[in-house]
Order: sequence, then C-alpha cells, then structure tokens
Amino acid sequence: MSRATVSITDARSLPRWRRPETLLLLMAVASPLAFATWMALVNNFVVEKAAFDGFDIGVLHVAREIPGFLAFLVIYILLFLREQTLAIFALILLGVFTGLTSQFPTFWGLMMTTILSSVGFHYYETIQQSLQLQWLSKDRAPQMIGWIVSAGSFGSLVVFGLIIVAWEGFGWSYTAVYWAGGGACAALAIAAWAFYPRFQAPVVQHKKMILRTRYWLYYALIFIGGARRQIFIVFAPFMMVERFGLEVHEITGLMLFNYIATIIFAPVAGRLVRVYGERWAMIVEYAGLAIVFALYAGIYFFHWGVWLAMALYVLDHLLFALAIAQKTYFQKIADPADQAPTAAVSFTINHIAAVGLPAPLGLLWLSSPGAVYGLAAALALVSLALACMLPRHPVPGNETVFSARAVPQPGE
Repeated sequence: MSRATVSITDARSLPRWRRPETLLLLMAVASPLAFATWMALVNNFVVEKAAFDGFDIGVLHVAREIPGFLAFLVIYILLFLREQTLAIFALILLGVFTGLTSQFPTFWGLMMTTILSSVGFHYYETIQQSLQLQWLSKDRAPQMIGWIVSAGSFGSLVVFGLIIVAWEGFGWSYTAVYWAGGGACAALAIAAWAFYPRFQAPVVQHKKMILRTRYWLYYALIFIGGARRQIFIVFAPFMMVERFGLEVHEITGLMLFNYIATIIFAPVAGRLVRVYGERWAMIVEYAGLAIVFALYAGIYFFHWGVWLAMALYVLDHLLFALAIAQKTYFQKIADPADQAPTAAVSFTINHIAAVGLPAPLGLLWLSSPGAVYGLAAALALVSLALACMLPRHPVPGNETVFSARAVPQPGE
C-alpha cells in the first residue's frame, strides 16, 4: 500500500475508512487492548507468579508513571520521526512488551517490561492528543474527541469481556491473554501504518520546548487535574476492596458498567462542549467532582454504604469525559505550531502528581482515608475556581477573563 503524503484538506476526498479521523479512532481502540489487559491481570500476576508484596507493587506503579513524567522528551524524538510514525511505533512498543510481560515473572523482569510498555503507552497518548488538535477543525473537535474517548472505552470493554470469557470459559493462561491483548494492539498499529497515508497537518510544529506565559491557566488546570485524578485512580478501587470487600468479579463488573456508560456518554459530552463551550463544561465537571469527593469522604466519616460508593465511582468516570474541554480550550488559544510541544509538556505536568503523590497519600490513608478524599475535594474546588477564569469565547489574546484581548506577540 502506498505511503503517499496527503494534506488534511485533501484527505476529505479519501474513502471514509482512510481519513484522519478514522485513523484516530483505530489507534484509540488499539491502545486499551494492550493497556487494559495489563491492568486487568497485573495484580494477580505479580502475586501468583512473582511473589510481590505491597512495596514491590508500589514501586512497579511508580516506575510505570515515570515515562509519563518524561513525556517532554517526545519533542526531541520528533526531530527524527514524524508524529504519525511515532504514534504507530509507540503502539507497537506497547503491544509487544505487554505480550512479553508473562515471560519475565521476576521483579526486574517486570520492571523492564512495564517501563518499556509504559513508554509506548504514554508516548502514544502524548502524540494522539497533538494529532487530534492538528487534524480536527475547531468546530468538529469536541464532538469527534468525544467519539474517540468512546472508542477507547469500547476497546477496554472488549478486553474485560474477553478476559472473563477466555479465563473462565477456556482456561487461558497468563501468557495467552497477555499475547492476545498485546498482539491485537500491535496488529492494529501495523494496519494503521500499512493502510493509511502520511497525513500532513496545515502547520509545521515547533521542535523545541515551548512554555508560554499566556498558557498559564491551561498549565494550572492540567497540574491540578493530574493530582486530583491520581487520588481517584489509586484509592477509589482500593476503597471498594478494603472497606466493602468487593470481590474480583464485582470490581470487574463495575468497570464493565463504567465503560458502557462512557461509550454512551462521551459523544454526548463532546456535543455539550461544542454547544455550551469549555467554560460551562469545566464548571460542571469540577463542581460535580467536588461533590463526588466530598461524598467519598462522607463514606468514611458517616459510614455510608457500598451502593453510594459504586454510584460515585461511575459518576466520576462520566464527569471525566467532560475533560474534552481542556483539549479544545487549548486548541482555541494556542499558536497552531505549539500543539505538539505543548502536548508533551502538559503530559509531563500532569504526571508530576502521579510520581509524587501516591506514597505520602498512602501514609495519610493509614490514619485518615476520609482526609485523602477531602484533599481531592479541595483540589476540585481549586479547579472550579480556575475554570471560572475561562472566557466564554477563548481565542489567542483572550485566554482568561483577565486578558487584555490583544493579539499575542511571538514568544509570549
């Protein structure tokens, strides 16, 4: 198949299945086929096959987040590779080393496969955010990104469903399941390379680190959001097991329900952002999250029940779909040539909390789990205050309600 270069404008004449937005959807499905497989099996695998204790699994998760913290290095890789090529290579890396996970059932073996698959996952996530903002027009981006989020949830849903069937129904081994998920991801990535042309974005991206003072509000939203999200990812599922004793099949069922709800709601969220704007969407998201985390704290302080905990778990995922607004806000205020380097920098900013928070918050959890969720509620309120600083119609020169509405000068 020809690897011709096609501009985004000319790509509209291609068959629908070969257009840029279809490629984005294909890659969005590929990534969770590997990542969700790894996440679904890792806790059981490291205990049964590698004799991990709590410290070992904590170190493994910190190591998994380090490539996200180092995502800014993508900027320098782009000196040698096109973004589209790097995204496909990252997916292959993710798939191959997910498949190899069961072949190295030791501490250092799992560290190696985890870090290398995580490089693939985080670098793909960095690039796909940049490609979305470059390839999708501003009027179509919210709706289309909603469909991309939905496609990713579909990929995760497929993984969880097939694992249940293959594990319980056919007695598959860890090796078979890891290679099925990782191999499917790598196969879709190879198909993405073979059947799609190289798409040329309208603006050539900067190949250097970009930090602009006029993007300060976007950076702040990314940082606070990363801290708040990390608290949820680490401690919400743990609470379900520690406090309420949910078993594996119950946790899996809850996750499956989450993915189904996200598949349905994410396109709706994209439409809401498109119609009502980023300011309104973020205010709703952060106000809702503040309530969610306050109620989580109440579960510990007032001994509320498991059904409320599960409902809040689902609601958090639905509200997270509105994070589309962060991407489209930046798309509207940014210099078009800043998309790639800022995607890399923002991923690093988002992962500062992922590397630094779990250990100290784990210590706080031992004495007061409710306080951990109280902190998350406070962070959501900080995000809400920041969202109120967004203008109704963000554009370059009107990035915040305090902007002078002047056209930004080069380097600002």
